[in-house]
Amino acid sequence: MNPHHHGPVTAPGVELRRYGADEATDLHDFHQVVLGLDGAMQMAVDGVGACIDFRSAWLVPAGARHDYAGIGENRQLVLDLPAASLAVPARLFDEARAVRIDPSFTELVRQIARRAAVAAKPHGDDGMGARRFHWDASARLCAAMLSQTGIEPGDAARAAMGLDFARIDRWLRAHLAEPLRIADLAAHCGFGMRRFHELFIEAFGETPHRYLQRLRLDTAITLLADPRHTLTDVALEVGFGDQSAFTHAFTRRFGVAPGQWRALPAH
Repeated sequence: MNPHHHGPVTAPGVELRRYGADEATDLHDFHQVVLGLDGAMQMAVDGVGACIDFRSAWLVPAGARHDYAGIGENRQLVLDLPAASLAVPARLFDEARAVRIDPSFTELVRQIARRAAVAAKPHGDDGMGARRFHWDASARLCAAMLSQTGIEPGDAARAAMGLDFARIDRWLRAHLAEPLRIADLAAHCGFGMRRFHELFIEAFGETPHRYLQRLRLDTAITLLADPRHTLTDVALEVGFGDQSAFTHAFTRRFGVAPGQWRALPAH
């Protein structure tokens, strides 16, 4: 069976999908997370198979061939995640694996699925409202994934590979409002500066400062969804010194200013 091939994808996307009973094969150059919603499906990635339902998900690395088929009536929420689009440690996708998800994550998946159904309809806003939805939903799903202890590598072989990336990601998210001192983070992890820097790049795919900048702006997207936060509140909460610096960084990454982003329709 020939796999489906996809064109280049540069931004994250979230979509509701139903899988038919006939087995299909796929291959793409972006990471993917298939989150169970209703019913079940069978998926095998690089020859390793598992059944996915509302309590589980598949993490599919870019370039991994995967075969799949639905089991009866089913719906899945699929996150397409191009490299370097969102702050996600590279090592999260070091191999394909099925993971269990907890009830709070399951509830988030259902909330986003409801929004995805609305975002999929034409709205006459040149797609900008849908774009806001895709970035916001993807950022929320990635944050939830990394907060799940069940998704962390747990065996001794992986622990020997270097940094506990999920723990570091959670630490960074909890300290976004503070100026980051790499020396403090290195000491927190029990490493000297030079060794920590090397291990960080191995685990995250980029330097600590570049990862943190991406993480700050990812978090800003989710905070902008709450109208109770002023733009200055958001800027300070994610670690920018003032609203001007925040606006410059946000606009450079997303092509619109935070105030314009907030004014887009929220699907």
